[in-house]
Amino acid sequence: MDFLVRPRDGALRGVVRVPSDKSIGHRAVILAALAEGTSTLTRFSFGEDNVSTLEAFAAMGVMHEVVERGDDPTSAKGGTLRVHGKGLFGLEQPHDARALDCGNSGTTMRLLSGLLCAQHFGTSLIGDASLTRRPMRRVLEPLRRRGALCKGRKHPTKDDETAPIVIAPLLDGEALGPSSEKLAVASAQVKSALLLSGLYAHGPTIVEEPTLSRDHTERMLLRVGVPLRAMGSIVQLDPAGWDGKIEAFELAIPGDISAAAFLVVAANLVPGSVVRVVDVGVNPTRTGALDVLRAMMGGAQIVPKGERGGEPVATLETGTAVDESGAGLHATSIGGELVPRAIDEIPVLCVAAARAKGKTVIRDAAELRVKESDRLATMASILRSFGVEASELPDGMEITGKPQGKLKAADVTSEGDHRIAMSSVLLGLRADGPSRIRDVDCVATSFPGFARVLRDLGADVEEVPSD
Repeated sequence: MDFLVRPRDGALRGVVRVPSDKSIGHRAVILAALAEGTSTLTRFSFGEDNVSTLEAFAAMGVMHEVVERGDDPTSAKGGTLRVHGKGLFGLEQPHDARALDCGNSGTTMRLLSGLLCAQHFGTSLIGDASLTRRPMRRVLEPLRRRGALCKGRKHPTKDDETAPIVIAPLLDGEALGPSSEKLAVASAQVKSALLLSGLYAHGPTIVEEPTLSRDHTERMLLRVGVPLRAMGSIVQLDPAGWDGKIEAFELAIPGDISAAAFLVVAANLVPGSVVRVVDVGVNPTRTGALDVLRAMMGGAQIVPKGERGGEPVATLETGTAVDESGAGLHATSIGGELVPRAIDEIPVLCVAAARAKGKTVIRDAAELRVKESDRLATMASILRSFGVEASELPDGMEITGKPQGKLKAADVTSEGDHRIAMSSVLLGLRADGPSRIRDVDCVATSFPGFARVLRDLGADVEEVPSD
């Protein structure tokens, strides 16, 4: 499918929800599978990435029931899932084939690498064409240093490893050893893989990051009673004296702030817009995009609504950041500790920069080159297609905003990247004619119902067959 986007002259207005946080969803499924008893997850998003994790555990003997799928992932009710945990040592070798298909989900592949390298059965992890180009050495090397037997295929273009990842079993009586890793780049996926492997290790697991990455894994492990300590950007898990039992739990998963960021930016772009996004997780390790938008004289007000499962939840109340004269957003610099807190939102922040006064500079974001697409190169090309001056840096981008007048309507492709597709739609809202965004099936990865939610707010976004 493609998106056909027609310019929006009237304001965007409404109260909406976004799908639940897929980062939390992955981790909830993993810990529910390792728990003893039945865990219930409500507002679970059945987006493709979360389903890849769910199906991987089903292949390892973890039964689940979809109590209610929830046809609308943005509804207050959402989906309800029951997971019948097998206990920490209850996973089985995949019954149909040794390979577990992670689809397009790098989170599934990296977190399962950590978990499965501690098992006494062998597995391999495969993925789609996009995932098979993504680098995996940064998670495999620290696992090997603690005794894991895991190896990826030689990357076709980089000095790295990629999927398929082959994981050999530990022999009877063998266990992973202690681990102390000082990461060069903050990474929640590498940190989480090490912590999951540490549940089975003989000795502590210590991970130090240069800045704190998202901490959903730590919060959830603490909630289910795992002996974990965190201080700043250092986390330690020491299973000594722990009985190895994870009790079943109930969790209502908050809305995904990465999805909400697209609606916040849309409201900041279209004059007169007033949008409320309710039930959004506002974990401080994930709110970097809101900090950037505030620095640009835009953003959203965070109205706290308490905690859910150890995660803070809020309503985001946005008003327009521009008027018809073009006054509003101002250029800023994005780098340093902000980047890991906003890494998934940088494509949509590029959209905000496209309508800001001045030159926005993004640095320290080289990780974006190895996502579903090379997001720096792809986003720079997309911006230029819409008539915005943008140039790549080795680790970022420079964007000279065009705050006044219309952007140039464009016909662009997402390169199979959901965040590129959605960012392109927002640019189309401010164009001088209809724009076509091609190859948008990938949006189901993180934001099923994206086009409908925008239509509910008043945008003109149509899903049309690819020609």
